[in-house]
Amino acid sequence: MRIGEKMSILVTGGAGFIGSHIVDRLIELGKDVIVIDNLSTGKKENLNKKAKFYKGDICSKKFIREIFEKEKEIEAIIHQAAQASVIKSLKNPELDAKVNIIGSINLLECCRKFNIDKFIYASSGGALYGNAKYFPTDEKHPIKPISPYGMSKYVAELYLKLYNELYNLNSISLRYSNVYGPRQDPYGEGGVIAIFSDKLVRNKKPTIFGSGEQTRDFIYVSDVVEANILSLTKTNLNGEFNISTGRETSVNELYKRMQKIAKKEELSAIYAEKRKGEVYRSVLDNKKAREELGWEPKVKIDEGLKLTIDYFSRKFL
Repeated sequence: MRIGEKMSILVTGGAGFIGSHIVDRLIELGKDVIVIDNLSTGKKENLNKKAKFYKGDICSKKFIREIFEKEKEIEAIIHQAAQASVIKSLKNPELDAKVNIIGSINLLECCRKFNIDKFIYASSGGALYGNAKYFPTDEKHPIKPISPYGMSKYVAELYLKLYNELYNLNSISLRYSNVYGPRQDPYGEGGVIAIFSDKLVRNKKPTIFGSGEQTRDFIYVSDVVEANILSLTKTNLNGEFNISTGRETSVNELYKRMQKIAKKEELSAIYAEKRKGEVYRSVLDNKKAREELGWEPKVKIDEGLKLTIDYFSRKFL
């Protein structure tokens, strides 16, 4: 499948943070895009007007099947819809499993029944590997989630492997590190960069949970988008790929960088107790994605932070 060919692509979670950026890029490339989103965390203002939108839940087998029966030209699925909160998964593991496992199975079954042969799945790097034994962590590292969220994302990956073996479904799991950028929600499950950006532009002190020495591998959203686009072009390529920068940044260092960019050095953070279910250190090896997908991250952290803070500044003003 070549990206230059005319194709109709279904994007679940296409009104969400990452999904909406993927939709925009696909439409820039001249693709017909169908979006499914229940708007529980996605927002109508994120929707590209050129995409065909269906409001509904991936957990509804009937709803999903009706879309596939109506939209006969779907050739690939980019599955971004998820319950993405570690904290919520600890409070309600049943809901987490329903969305992330049953929702994914509903889509896979439609791939089988309607002869869709390409499935790109938004997985999670840090959440799957848990408290890793070595760094940077590659795809061969043992899977040991420490939250229901990490477990549910991994179970969906196993179903992708099964459907590849049983039905020859080509599937790629993109194990994202910590994605950030414009449109990320600073409330709810908002990533730390979105939260810090929102606080800084409002002249409010953010809260850092734990010592602040915990690290993450922060990757800008446009780099994640390009990984999804490249995955569409790969025929007969299956498996898991870390989508990351391969660089780790502590939360304390991150906040100092953001203070400097926002010119808010005087706005100190508040420290609170460490949260359960969150890994202490996370940095992912992206060598496999570079070699097999032909992908590499391009946006440096200070550039990405400035773009994100500028977005929140415009939104606040």
